[in-house]
Amino acid sequence: MKHFPFVLLTFLLACQPTSTEIKPTVEPISESVYASGIVKSDNQYQVFSSVNGLVVEVYVAEGDTVQKGSALVRIDNRAANLQADNAQLAAAYADVKANKEKLEEARQAVALAYSKVKNDSLLLARQQNLMVQNIGTKVELEQRELSYQNSRVAHQSAQTHYRDLQRQITLNANQTQNTAMLSHTLANDYIIRSQRAGTVYSLTKEVGEFVSTQTPLALIGDSKHYIVELQVDEYDIVTIKPQQRVLLRMDSYKGEVFEARVTKINPLLNERSKTFTVEASFTKAPPTLYPFLTVEANIVIQTKAQALTIPRNCLLQDSLVLTKNRGKQKVVTGLMDYQKVEILSGLTKEDVLLLPEN
Repeated sequence: MKHFPFVLLTFLLACQPTSTEIKPTVEPISESVYASGIVKSDNQYQVFSSVNGLVVEVYVAEGDTVQKGSALVRIDNRAANLQADNAQLAAAYADVKANKEKLEEARQAVALAYSKVKNDSLLLARQQNLMVQNIGTKVELEQRELSYQNSRVAHQSAQTHYRDLQRQITLNANQTQNTAMLSHTLANDYIIRSQRAGTVYSLTKEVGEFVSTQTPLALIGDSKHYIVELQVDEYDIVTIKPQQRVLLRMDSYKGEVFEARVTKINPLLNERSKTFTVEASFTKAPPTLYPFLTVEANIVIQTKAQALTIPRNCLLQDSLVLTKNRGKQKVVTGLMDYQKVEILSGLTKEDVLLLPEN
């Protein structure tokens, strides 16, 4: 029983937390913004069809390299081709050259009416001269005048008919030609083509499957150049600037860090995720990349080559530290990363801090 107090005291001392002594260190420090995202092929885009229908031919396979304008898929276009043929026939029928005889007939009618005007004008003038000589009757003169007026009206009507016919034929020719071109364009829409050069990363439809305008047919992008698409929280977006350095980590390359530079900041907030899309281009890229690989990034917004730093877990309430000789000490902090924090004032590199350990 005499030894019990000593044993109890030893036990209590062993249960007390120990403290690790740490000195501030002068070293580089960077402050960064965290963002998650994906790898995207440069100029990556999804291919959509502008028409609905059944796939009857597939011209490419996943992994193929295509050029701009290369045919990817053909959708059943027999009805569209028939419509294009009919439109072409209508255009040929309405062509100005095909209606040349109608125009010539109308032009001859104008010439004939003009000849009648000239003839009736001469007869009227002759009758007027006879009346001056008291030869003939007033009724004959009035008949000549009436014939002249009628021939003039007929000539004007023939001219109007010729102009109207000319305009109508030209209009019909242009309209049917446009309809034929439109039908031909719509028929071509049934052959889905690549809008850019690149690699076919995915192809979602096979022969016999139905295609709608709402479903992507393929994913195409540049297989040699990749970018990183990051989602940055709205609270951090004001600190992001073009050309800032980006440190990247990927599950596909565990333990390795790659680098990029901010190239584009999309100014539109995604209301659902409350994030902005930021694009970055690799300056140090992995040897092999694929679209939609996930990345975690730190966008470096500030860097100091020489800063007085302490471990971040030494901070108490974000502005206090525990020193060995002075107890709790108020400090002013600067840059901060996930492991350390810059001390602007309140400490020197000679101070000793206590870091409690559980």
